[in-house]
Amino acid sequence: MKKTFKQLISTTSIAVVALSMSAVAVHAEPKTNMLHQWAQGSEAAAIAVLGEMFTAAGGKWEQTAISGHTSNTLAKLRSDVVSGNAPAAVQLKGPEIAEWDATGRTADLDSVAAAEGWDDVVAPELISVMKPTGKWVAAPMNIHRVNWMYSSKKMLDELGLSVPKTWDEFNAACDKVVAAGKLCIAHAAADWSDSTVFDDVVYGIDIDLYRKAFQEADVDAMRSQGMIDSFAQLRKMVGYMDDDITGRSWEQAMAMTMDGDAAFNMMGDWVVASANAAGYKEGVDYVCHQTPVNWGGTGYILNADSVVFFEQSDQDYIDGQKLLAKTIMSPEFQVIFNVAKGSIPSRTDIDMSVGGFTQCQQDSQTHLKASVAEGTLVRSMAHNMTVLQKYRGAMMEVITEFVADSSISAEEAAELLADAVETQM
Repeated sequence: MKKTFKQLISTTSIAVVALSMSAVAVHAEPKTNMLHQWAQGSEAAAIAVLGEMFTAAGGKWEQTAISGHTSNTLAKLRSDVVSGNAPAAVQLKGPEIAEWDATGRTADLDSVAAAEGWDDVVAPELISVMKPTGKWVAAPMNIHRVNWMYSSKKMLDELGLSVPKTWDEFNAACDKVVAAGKLCIAHAAADWSDSTVFDDVVYGIDIDLYRKAFQEADVDAMRSQGMIDSFAQLRKMVGYMDDDITGRSWEQAMAMTMDGDAAFNMMGDWVVASANAAGYKEGVDYVCHQTPVNWGGTGYILNADSVVFFEQSDQDYIDGQKLLAKTIMSPEFQVIFNVAKGSIPSRTDIDMSVGGFTQCQQDSQTHLKASVAEGTLVRSMAHNMTVLQKYRGAMMEVITEFVADSSISAEEAAELLADAVETQM
């Protein structure tokens, strides 16, 4: 039967469309554009590993790195989402994951998670963070320990000091360091580094206070005597720092300790990666121990990097999300990434005695398990793992102002902390 001109056009169009779809299918490739804030140093090197592995697995890797504070990344994310251009993958953590999941814009990774068995291998402390409403929306890349104290092996030996285990012992050690004409604490002035130290102080003085104030944003706890005592300890510690902290990077503060110019440096385990990359040797130039706790036992303040996935309409990006999630959670990536970043895998089935992990990293895994068993594990306020960013930002501003201004008393600081959070409620 002859076809009409209209039928021929219709048939031809269908054939062309089918041919085009076939060509697209042939040339389709999983792709992603990951928004993150790892723009420098070991963090940039670590994220580069992810890009290389994603590309090697057949994906097309693109990234958007936003330098600076977490708020900068969040501002970019909000702008993209509002404009209808939500990124396929974003570095987020803690309460921000739940907040964005509540918008209904996150992708559902349950099929990938089920196929890969994530529920059986991810550290239980992270599962509820990655699936805030019961479905997987994020993939955890690692676990950072925030409460590490790095001690100069040279200065400990020279002054005959032991690593302090309580805050009283720490103050006594610093008094000896100062009496010898040396610097006790190497510190870098930034809101997040000031708050990292205060994380350690509050946690080490009163773990229950930490949970109420920093995990629940309880303003009564912020006004308590325990918080006043914590600010008083921080004031002592500022006195053990030098006058040149403004503008100093955390890497420079790290080097001061490793070189024997300062006795102690308090910072997360990303220091391990940077120290080793700079040629410093664990056990020779530095030793790592948990920051002091007055209550005894094993302490662990947890921070974790993760990638959250947002709904996409382009099948290439959807396929890219699945490939990226599988790459992140692969044992191979978990080893390579965490060796490079100084952290430990988010998977519990990784043997850290092989693969290049340092003793500090292996100790971190051991201490994490002990902390879980002892009920002392907390998430970090300073590193955006507890309260909403608006509360965290308000608290960090007060903490940094206190470090910079010696005229603020501990009592005033506790009131300012509570007032700052109340204004955000």
